[in-house]
Amino acid sequence: MNLKIVLLMSLVLLLAACGGAAPTAEQQAAPATEEAKPVEEAAPATEEAKPAEAAAAADNIATYAYPGSFPDLDPSSSFSSENAVLSNVYETLTFFNPPGAKEALSPKLAVSWEPNATSTEWTFKLRKGVKFHDGTPFNAEAVKFSLERTKELGLGAAFILDPLDKIEPVDDLTVKFTLKFAAPLDLILSSGYAASMISPAAKDKDNKWFNEGNDAGTGPYMIETYNHDQNAILTQFKDYWGGWQEGQFTKVVFENYSDPTVAEQQIRSGEVDFTHTLPFENYEALAQAEGVVVDVTPSFQNLVGLLNNLKPPLDNPKVRQALSYSFPYDVVAKNLYAGKGTLAKGPVPADMWGHNHEIKGYTFDPDKAKALLAEAGVKEGEIKLVYTFLAGDKDEQQVGELWRSELAKIGVDLEVRGLAWEAQWDLAKTNPKEAQDIFVMYWWPTYITPYDFLYSMFRTEDPPNFNLGYYANPKFDALIDEANTISGVDREKATQMYAEAQQILVDDAASLYILDLPNVHVLRSDIKGYINNPAYSHVVFWYELRREAK
Repeated sequence: MNLKIVLLMSLVLLLAACGGAAPTAEQQAAPATEEAKPVEEAAPATEEAKPAEAAAAADNIATYAYPGSFPDLDPSSSFSSENAVLSNVYETLTFFNPPGAKEALSPKLAVSWEPNATSTEWTFKLRKGVKFHDGTPFNAEAVKFSLERTKELGLGAAFILDPLDKIEPVDDLTVKFTLKFAAPLDLILSSGYAASMISPAAKDKDNKWFNEGNDAGTGPYMIETYNHDQNAILTQFKDYWGGWQEGQFTKVVFENYSDPTVAEQQIRSGEVDFTHTLPFENYEALAQAEGVVVDVTPSFQNLVGLLNNLKPPLDNPKVRQALSYSFPYDVVAKNLYAGKGTLAKGPVPADMWGHNHEIKGYTFDPDKAKALLAEAGVKEGEIKLVYTFLAGDKDEQQVGELWRSELAKIGVDLEVRGLAWEAQWDLAKTNPKEAQDIFVMYWWPTYITPYDFLYSMFRTEDPPNFNLGYYANPKFDALIDEANTISGVDREKATQMYAEAQQILVDDAASLYILDLPNVHVLRSDIKGYINNPAYSHVVFWYELRREAK
């Protein structure tokens, strides 16, 4: 879990998107058609051509300016921003589709899958004719090797594979999974973390080998070079099972940046094709720049304020409800993230499957807040609360300051305290009755399921991990656990149960549900085919894109 905490810290600072201590996930990119024809080999460079000129003539290059580095290129342990690179090099059995797709999942390295009636056994049929980059055939034995390697290492997001008991190759292209308990394995195996297929030829390779720039994937690109904290360069895998067509990118360059001013200049000039995590106040002007597109879509990340359910007076539901009515939702939505976020309606993002679209939430109503405080027997001036946020996060700070102003009007004092993540975390892990009253943080899933949000932040825990509001409700626990177990065979019924669970949380005022955050990506206007997929945070599937001819 330490790696997960590190990821949470780093991505919070980047306003990006890790998940909880429970299974979740769906992702996918549409596979290329079987009719795709290979691109003709480029003509060899003339003797007079310089090497750089020859490469430029042969390669169709895309460049991604990425905020931060890629710390771990081992797909079994990776659990951070390197997913932007690895998702183009490795593939999963299933793929989670972006919002609006007819189906949640699409085939990837598996062409079909079927659970038994209780979701405790799953049979996957595999794609024929797939090769790893080293030439090793992809088959059922490779599936067994890949998932057992990740599970045995037990690093990164390997916890999502906890349901796995046995992996049995039935024949070369059929694999049977037996689970310890019912789980939505089709969703789990679409995860951008811990579900990658790895060549069995890498059996004796360790983390160091992967982080020297070697890879063992089936994806459309291979790692050509990797310079830690600087860049990674991918090159076309010519034997990719999806085939190649003229106009696809044959090389992708990932340049790490720490200065958003430089990244903005480069996207304006055309030196790079794609970037994100620029200052929100700059996006409006960027959208007017020639040759630039600012793509704003929903993410699966949200901002919550966990209320301390064990610390007086917040142990009184009426006080928590009063605080929920005192929050200036509309003002926060207008002033944060350049107004591009949307008001949250409960703990599960609105564009994710399983969200309760009928949820009855809270609105800004200070009169109702005062009345509830009176019903709770609280006198004006009696309540003094501590709100902690990640020091340096101006948005979390502004949320606290806007709320403090409104709370003062109903006689509640709020201290807005910025802390380093470790200090905020440590404070929450001490005696809950001495911890902060409101713990503000971002959440995003490891794989795409409501269970990740509901289990991680609200299921009863002793000692607490990410349930830092210390909420405990046996009815809620049982409801989400059952929804998770049946979601593999009856997703509609699971959705209904998740919806009921979300309403319980709102009725109990377990937390403030502040904003569903936007994904804002900036790309050059000649890049065609881009569709953001929030299931894979800030990942661009470059194989699907083309550059429009001038």
